[in-house]
Amino acid sequence: MNENIYLPNIMVIEKITVEAPGVKTFRLKFQNEEESKVFQFRAGNFAEYSAFGEGECTFCIASAPTRKEYVECTFRHAGRVTSGLDRLEEGQTMGFRGPFGNSFPIEEWKGKNLLFVAGGIALPPMRCVIDNVLDLRDQFGDVTIVYGAKSVADLVYKKELEEWNQRSDVKLVTTVDPGGETPDWKGEVGFVPNILDSVAPNSDNTVAVVCGPPIMIKFTLPVLEKHGFKDENIYTTLENRMKCGVGKCGRCNVGKIYVCKDGPVFSKAQLNDMEPEF
Repeated sequence: MNENIYLPNIMVIEKITVEAPGVKTFRLKFQNEEESKVFQFRAGNFAEYSAFGEGECTFCIASAPTRKEYVECTFRHAGRVTSGLDRLEEGQTMGFRGPFGNSFPIEEWKGKNLLFVAGGIALPPMRCVIDNVLDLRDQFGDVTIVYGAKSVADLVYKKELEEWNQRSDVKLVTTVDPGGETPDWKGEVGFVPNILDSVAPNSDNTVAVVCGPPIMIKFTLPVLEKHGFKDENIYTTLENRMKCGVGKCGRCNVGKIYVCKDGPVFSKAQLNDMEPEF
């Protein structure tokens, strides 16, 4: 790995998957095999991805650390850098800096039931944890996944959703917003917080992980509280505008907390102690 934290590693795009309109997943491999051998990360870490000549932007590492053959990222085509990434093809190269940030305390969750609640494009950071857990399935209790999007077309990781749905040791509930269903849709129709309210598991010995748009999280947290989840057993990620990844540029601070260094993973108990931004 590069000793200079600002110098990206060169990655080869091995595979591109179109997940939804404007959303792609890149499967990356280190161009230098020696770098691949020493690279390690944990579920919840993020990285800086660069399109040469355009700049770099921040995404979580969407693949599980238990799957060491590659690194994956999922992004939505939205601005200059993601437009540059979107133009890349399989076999071409791009930059990668990382891993950065903290991680989900998966070791502390062993023996516990897990509830994953995600919305839209926020499934990637959760997919990393879900696959990590499923690769070590016998170390955890019940696994429940509640995932929703605006429409059927906007659901990402459709292949993985089907695989999870077929597993007998996973309870998967998928939903789309009213009006987003198709004639052959077999999942739920409704907003994630409302669906969660009807399917939430018992909070005893259960950890909840929530990732999604701020409005979804805002209305999901009260549902978890209603069902008895304690603040220290609810985790989420903060998607503040991270840039440098190492706490130097000051773009991601919330009071004295730097999301890129102290996060991006926080428990609700930790969020309660943060200074309000406004």
